[in-house]
Amino acid sequence: MFILIFSFLVFPLCHAAIFDIVNQCPYTIWPAAIPGGGSELEPGQNWTIFINPRMDDARIWARTGCTFNSSGYGRCETGDCDGLLECQTYGSSPNTLAEFTLNDFNNLDFIDISLIEGFNVPMEFSPIAGCNHAIQCSTNITEQCPDVLKTSGGCNNPCTVFKTDEYCCTSGNCKSTNYSNFFKGLCPNAYSYAMDDESNTFTCIGGTDYKVVFCPNNNATKSNPPPSSAASATFDIVNNCSYTVWAAAIPGGGRQLNNGEIWTISVNAGTTGGRVWARTGCNFNSSGHGSCETGDCKGLLECQVYGKSPDTLAEFALNQYANLDYIDISLVDGFNVPMDFSPTGGCARGIQCSTDIIGQCPAVLKAPGGCNNPCIVFKTDEYCCNSGTCKPTTYSKFFKGLCPDAYSYPKDDQSSTFTCPSGTNYKVVFCP
Repeated sequence: MFILIFSFLVFPLCHAAIFDIVNQCPYTIWPAAIPGGGSELEPGQNWTIFINPRMDDARIWARTGCTFNSSGYGRCETGDCDGLLECQTYGSSPNTLAEFTLNDFNNLDFIDISLIEGFNVPMEFSPIAGCNHAIQCSTNITEQCPDVLKTSGGCNNPCTVFKTDEYCCTSGNCKSTNYSNFFKGLCPNAYSYAMDDESNTFTCIGGTDYKVVFCPNNNATKSNPPPSSAASATFDIVNNCSYTVWAAAIPGGGRQLNNGEIWTISVNAGTTGGRVWARTGCNFNSSGHGSCETGDCKGLLECQVYGKSPDTLAEFALNQYANLDYIDISLVDGFNVPMDFSPTGGCARGIQCSTDIIGQCPAVLKAPGGCNNPCIVFKTDEYCCNSGTCKPTTYSKFFKGLCPDAYSYPKDDQSSTFTCPSGTNYKVVFCP
């Protein structure tokens, strides 16, 4: 349920480190993270991700000169990761890297900025609080790049160009060179070659949160501010199903939607625990009292409480940490109607659970009009996470396999929560 999800946001140190990624460049970038995926950031925008403890060999970088289609496929001039918006692999050189290992030896985080794969965008990598080690590589190295290392959109590391042991350290015993000294002179706190000294790795206590800023000396955030955090958000709720649904929202109430109809609600900034869902098989009298087969909210057309399982949920918390909205699709209450939950502008990331899970529902989870989550059926800690320590099960993996972006059980990983700048408007589509 969203209450459990939101507890991750309130107490991030117990579960995951927050990385607030900020674009202060005067141009669009496409930040990437392993783990984390990727996003598009206009000047002044933020992207927040959550990284689990014990994560090692992780990195964040900027991509430039990108073009992606509506399915998230395309290419980037620098930092490209196999042509995907949502990176699954490291990026191609050149790219300035924020590297980190979390909660490692002696419960410490190890962080650095690396130029071992060259340079494309100035960067700052710093803790948000509780640790004094801020690292910067704020000089635009591309403008001063030696001719032999120049490439479209950046400055290559010499290993990329010459591919010899002297520059690549394949034998593990190389030393600094004129080229590594060039990088070191412009960014003294960054790794400049593979065997660079250990003074370029900094430590913070495990559980620290971090900020990665691209173009840290630029004032793009002042001239191009994100949408006002005080503004309410508009939610367009659309019924694309071939049958009637009775849309419900907390806050918002409820309404009957025939095929093709739209219901628009306004939700105040600062709202937490919000959700939108579809009800099916409903009958209401002229006073708005009756019942629904799925998603029923105590027999009212105008819902005042959450609906009864099974129901597919669009969940949200608006204008939260770092002026961000947090959104997800949840199957923790089961499934009744396919759903798309997407921003209508200013944010690139939409979420879908478009498979009709009912037709594939395991027999033990089947319910009239939907597919129950196993907690509802078995009521044990294994499925309900009453103790807060449960793990994925065969049933949660069934839901996850059909809807990879959706929460499938209460302790599902944080990759199922997505962020947009506060002030973004949204669309919830049933049967997309």
